Amino acid sequence: MKIFYAVQATGNGHITRARVMARELYAAGHEVDFLFTGRPPDKLFDMQIFNHYRCRAGLTFNTDKGRVNYLKTVLQSHPIQFIKEVKNLPLSGYDLIISDFEPVTAWAATLKDLPVLGIGHQYAFKHTIPRAKADPLAHLVMQYFAPAQNHLGLHWHHFGQPILPPIIETPEPPKSVQQNKIIVYLPFEDQRKVVALLSTFPDYDFYLYSPETIPCQERCITIKPLSREGFQRDLHDCAGIISNAGFELASESLQLGKKILAKPLHMQMEQLSNAMALEKLSYGRVMHELDRDSIASWLHDDHATCITYPNVAKAIVQWLGNGMPKIEPSWIEQIWAQVS
Repeated sequence: MKIFYAVQATGNGHITRARVMARELYAAGHEVDFLFTGRPPDKLFDMQIFNHYRCRAGLTFNTDKGRVNYLKTVLQSHPIQFIKEVKNLPLSGYDLIISDFEPVTAWAATLKDLPVLGIGHQYAFKHTIPRAKADPLAHLVMQYFAPAQNHLGLHWHHFGQPILPPIIETPEPPKSVQQNKIIVYLPFEDQRKVVALLSTFPDYDFYLYSPETIPCQERCITIKPLSREGFQRDLHDCAGIISNAGFELASESLQLGKKILAKPLHMQMEQLSNAMALEKLSYGRVMHELDRDSIASWLHDDHATCITYPNVAKAIVQWLGNGMPKIEPSWIEQIWAQVS
């Protein structure tokens, strides 16, 4: 098949999921054209697997000091440019259009009456899953940001709903773990405040992956630039991770058996709901502010959950190759039966 695959690139989680899907789609012999929106092209990294991918401005959320700013989001949305991108996106000649919560492609296909398959965590919210209270605008965004006629939602647990486990790498578990090594990834927070907070725990080794270069003289903190390869290497042998409540990184951490401390973005319904699910499932702990006491308590708590997820990407690609038959409960149950 010839596939158009569009990815919301504001966060790295969508791109990480697309990497796994790309590998399986290529292995099955499909021809795939990738589009990424929501981030300037020069801010993308480790994109070799996507070959000659395309970029558009798309839409993104404005974040400021750990919270979504909906007013700035609207003011900086450039609606005229977005409408032009939607109208001018060429989608003819493809056998399948996939959107990982990417709005330009979703709306372009909708206006041209072309079917779209939505694959991603956000599509799980079409079902009854743990959901944080949010204002009506947040619900409208979740519903209309990237519409898809057909969808495969993903989550850490099925909650009795027709959703699938996460699409992630399935590496071998680490042979050894550095008990004092903690990965920190809080890109939407004030990085200087993060450094100041971490510096109060000199007995730990923090590896802070930061979107900006900031000075740091603290021996307990190593600041690293964003890098998929470097991050995966450090994640493999660390004891735990402090991060925002994004779905994909928490999924990878659970797969590797890392303890999790999540700080959800304020006013971001998906992340608040993810934090709720982590606590409900006892998969991780949550702090709603950058709080020293919460970090101290978590650092001294060795509880971690390790979940072995199957190769969900391969199962989806096989389903695509079979002509996307009606999703039966038995297929969903068969995949979840492989989770341990």
